[in-house]
Amino acid sequence: MTSPTRDGVSGATWVPPSGKPPLSARLLRALWRGLPARRYEAGREPDLDVPAADGSPLRTDHYFPRAEGDFPTLLVRSPYGRGVPWSPMYGVLFAEQGFHVVLQSCRGTGGSGGEFHLWRNEAADGRATVDWLRDQPWFNGALGTLGPSYLGYVQWALALDPPPELRAMVVQVGLHDPHALFHRGGALQLENALLVGSGMTSQHRGLGSFVRATLRLRRHLKRMTRALPLRGSYVRGLGGDVPWLDGAMSHPDAGDPFWKGASTGGAADGLRTPTRLISGWQDALVDQTVEQYGRLRRSGCDTSLLIGPWTHTSALQEGWPEVFAESLAWLRAHLCDDPSGLRPAPVRVHIGGQGEWRDLDDWPPPTATGQWHLAPDGRLARRPPEVSGSPASSRDALASFRYDPADPTPSIGGPLLSGTAGRRDNGELEARPDVLTFTSEPLDEPVDVLGPVAARLRISTDTGYADVFARLCDVDEEGRSINVCDGLMRLPTGPEHPLEVTVPMSSTAHRFAPGHRVRLQISGGAHPRFARNTGSGEPTLDATTLTPVRITVHGTSALELPRARVER
Repeated sequence: MTSPTRDGVSGATWVPPSGKPPLSARLLRALWRGLPARRYEAGREPDLDVPAADGSPLRTDHYFPRAEGDFPTLLVRSPYGRGVPWSPMYGVLFAEQGFHVVLQSCRGTGGSGGEFHLWRNEAADGRATVDWLRDQPWFNGALGTLGPSYLGYVQWALALDPPPELRAMVVQVGLHDPHALFHRGGALQLENALLVGSGMTSQHRGLGSFVRATLRLRRHLKRMTRALPLRGSYVRGLGGDVPWLDGAMSHPDAGDPFWKGASTGGAADGLRTPTRLISGWQDALVDQTVEQYGRLRRSGCDTSLLIGPWTHTSALQEGWPEVFAESLAWLRAHLCDDPSGLRPAPVRVHIGGQGEWRDLDDWPPPTATGQWHLAPDGRLARRPPEVSGSPASSRDALASFRYDPADPTPSIGGPLLSGTAGRRDNGELEARPDVLTFTSEPLDEPVDVLGPVAARLRISTDTGYADVFARLCDVDEEGRSINVCDGLMRLPTGPEHPLEVTVPMSSTAHRFAPGHRVRLQISGGAHPRFARNTGSGEPTLDATTLTPVRITVHGTSALELPRARVER
């Protein structure tokens, strides 16, 4: 049992309560393997009410190490409740390592008062919580923040005006721009939007509610995502109206006043709080993590980046031993003056196709962008193709396909928030007539791709209303085509004449092994990951007409790969 702690300023004495972490947290804690040995027993002080910026009570659990001495504090604010998995992953594990952990439910969730909104209250409520911390006798003035996904968003919100006590941040698979979570390339990221809506309306009510909501969403997903019109189709699958979700889906333009104040990305500009960023190559938010890293580096902030072979969810499952160790080392270094666990290189990435980790001085590393040219007969060539003995022109048609929104090209794997995310065999998808592939000859040496990938395409359509989905794949000796990274772009309106568009396909770190082939896959969509383009020109949520479109790929199109020096 810890000795009472005395606050040198107020003279108040804190007597640690005798409460234990909940049984569910202790049982899950006992199942984990590969984690650092515990240093202390963890205690818990549950159901504290911390006043929000407007006085609403924010329900809060306080975890602590049962030991004498001063310990730094970690603030973890969540809209998903304070039970499993947050109680064992953050409350118990970090208290066992020598931290006070304040695990708090955001406004309007998990028993906290007020009404939840996707972004409007987090900065003010975070500052109000720090004000409350200053009055706690166990708070020694050293504060860190921690957490994944939206739990990363609330960290960036606090960092917009960081309190002087904030000495370290660990943002895991984190969000800073809600608009980019819902919209990409001019299209609605439909499946992720529905998953966010389901999770935020159910998870804070407990594990049982979350499981039932997940099953309900899965049962209704096809009907919801194919409804005409799409607006309001989610109600049955989510169990009711979700006003903030309506607003997020209904405003595709990032410059719309609806999104004013939503992005907290500006927090990284000029930030001086040491920040560790963690993501996965198949994480739906990896692009935001890479953007955060770039901003912090340009600001001269002490920052570190880890990107593993994970999706948004697997980073906190099979990736958890690595994620926990990296997070703990960073917090100890900056809150406990113990840098012994830090790796020397600021960047560590997992190299797909090779299965190894690589330490780097920066991201992206120095590379030379190489162009792989789309050629007739589905070839992907190192040299620009020729047509009839002359260099190909932008008007030369290489291939075309018909996209029918009544039978939309399906999505397989990729950076989703669900368990269907990740790398998958694309063979069945590529057998469809509405999917084009351009494939290189087998490689005679390894090709390392490290950095942002893009497709620069010349595209024409017969109606003027279409999307183009581009995906980089690794084709092995057996012909299996595995997705590496991808992106989608809504084409500018304009039929017939070819338009040049650049489709950003995210970043990657991947080795194409000798004998493998590089493949660019092109289609008119990836449904239901993205809401289908109905081809009618009507707004996405209100469209009622489905119009097929013919999409043609023209000469001078190319795949742009950042090629790094191969380490043998």
